[in-house]
Amino acid sequence: MTNHPNWNLPDVPTFELTSPEFTDGGTLPQEARGSDAGGADRSPELTWSGAPEGTRSFVLTVYDPDAPTGSGFWHWTLSDIPASVTSLPQGAGTDDSLLPEGATRRRNEFGTDTFLGAAPPAGHGPHRYFFTLSALDVPTLEVPAEATPAVVGFMFREHLLGRAQLVGIQETPAS
Repeated sequence: MTNHPNWNLPDVPTFELTSPEFTDGGTLPQEARGSDAGGADRSPELTWSGAPEGTRSFVLTVYDPDAPTGSGFWHWTLSDIPASVTSLPQGAGTDDSLLPEGATRRRNEFGTDTFLGAAPPAGHGPHRYFFTLSALDVPTLEVPAEATPAVVGFMFREHLLGRAQLVGIQETPAS
């Protein structure tokens, strides 16, 4: 597939990431659309299993490689998710009380640290939203608080043990 976000990343073992709200390759729920696009900017519930042995933490990213920017669009980054955690509830992207203790929100493309819902431009066609959970061999990722998602990804490369992905689709019809 064109413009795949893993094309230049290390090959690592995979594990399972699922959601009761959408299937891999299926349509994201309406609540996961941006508030300006008729949604609620609510991150979907996510569950995972089968992380590689030695996992000490996870990083979750949500990325749209189809955004018409030349570099895609980062919707959410959450680092330092403890290895004992196997799920995030719906809405964890905007409600701190739903985050696991120790998890750290990172910047998105708007410079905030919350989940930004899907909002592809009208008539631009379907966009893929890659929910990627990376298993790391360190309990915390040492990155500056203002680090962009790209910097977070660069910094965890040497600690990457495995990757789980779930892709949701959204489209905004032409007016």
